[in-house]
Amino acid sequence: MRRPVAEDLFTWPDEPAHLIGSRCGACATVVFPAQDGCPKCGAVGMARTELGRRGTLWTWTSQDFLPKAPYAGPETEDDFGGYLVGYVELPEGVRVITRLVDLERADVEIGMEMELVLLPFRTDPDGTEVIAYGFRPAA
Repeated sequence: MRRPVAEDLFTWPDEPAHLIGSRCGACATVVFPAQDGCPKCGAVGMARTELGRRGTLWTWTSQDFLPKAPYAGPETEDDFGGYLVGYVELPEGVRVITRLVDLERADVEIGMEMELVLLPFRTDPDGTEVIAYGFRPAA
């Protein structure tokens, strides 16, 4: 069995997956994750919208220390290899903070084209695989 890390974060179990944002009917601002009120003009009742699957790497860094909960992985600094994280700007103008996968540090370039991918996050005690999202270099 599999489940998403959070409801209404991305389309599920649809493949290819899309992140779920919301668009303001009054000023057209798009946000991620989806929310009811517009952060720009204050209007309520924003409409759910599926965001583009590809975007541009806006900036990035590496996470070289053990994260706080709900992290699931190696439990000591010696066993933790770190990972990459960045902001990917989508066609709608939204910058999404995300884990970067299938990429070595030496190969990261700001401005590179990235694509959405679903990936394992952890396994629950009942054996359910929890799925999160990330971005990888576009094929």
